[in-house]
Amino acid sequence: MHAAAWTDVDGAQEWEHVAEAVNVRGTKNVVALGAPVVYYSTDYVFDGMKRTPYVESDTPNPQSAYGRTKLAGEKEVGDGWIVRSSWLFGRTGKNFVRTMLELGERQDEVRVVADQVGCPTYVGHLAEATRELLELPGGIWHVAAEGECTWAEFARAIFEEAGLDCRVREITTEELGRPAPRPAYSVLRSEREDAPRLPHWREGLRACLSRL
Repeated sequence: MHAAAWTDVDGAQEWEHVAEAVNVRGTKNVVALGAPVVYYSTDYVFDGMKRTPYVESDTPNPQSAYGRTKLAGEKEVGDGWIVRSSWLFGRTGKNFVRTMLELGERQDEVRVVADQVGCPTYVGHLAEATRELLELPGGIWHVAAEGECTWAEFARAIFEEAGLDCRVREITTEELGRPAPRPAYSVLRSEREDAPRLPHWREGLRACLSRL
């Protein structure tokens, strides 16, 4: 299970050679061990120009250094499983849910982007789906939560489910002013009939919050 990666999207934009060392050469080293590899990839391998979900046969066109290095890492995997997922969150580590909970505890309002659409995916559900994938052939698999939303909608859901009285002020990606470009639309769905199906992102959110 190769989940190690440089996931600092803006940091990768400045230090692409470092992100490449981790996401590409690191993956090459893992594959060289000779064991079957499950490589976790990202929706950021796509450019976000579609307005319907991306499926496995869609052509990647990453716009950021992070997306480029993750796509290059995919090409090192060979006969393993490439699992593309999106907007991952869980009860540990640095992720959007934990960040919003921290902000919501001490602020009355947060500014959140409302012009990016994706499918927030709970890592616990992704882990369960990975078990199913190991019984299936290798290759590229899109495994993400059902449903879709903007970051602002996701933030409102987090505050609602957590019982926090914090307002969400919608802003644009341009207003946020991050160094690395993000896909405006990056919902993932599988075109493979036997692909694992994950619960709705809101169910994942509730499952995550119940473990915090």
